[in-house]
Amino acid sequence: MSLRGFHLVFITFATLLSLFMAVWCFVFAPANSGIGVDIMGWLSAVSAVILPIYGFRFYQKAKNIIL
Repeated sequence: MSLRGFHLVFITFATLLSLFMAVWCFVFAPANSGIGVDIMGWLSAVSAVILPIYGFRFYQKAKNIIL
């Protein structure tokens, strides 16, 4: 696997982890968890949106690189 392929797989797994964390924080976390869980949920949700955008832009740039 090339470094480019590994990078795309890593971005995919990071996106899935962010999505899982956001769902857990907003749906499955105990009600008295505190403000930290809400902050972690919002950061995870933002990451779940930004990471695929970054992955797409990386793919567009990396497909022109010939090694």
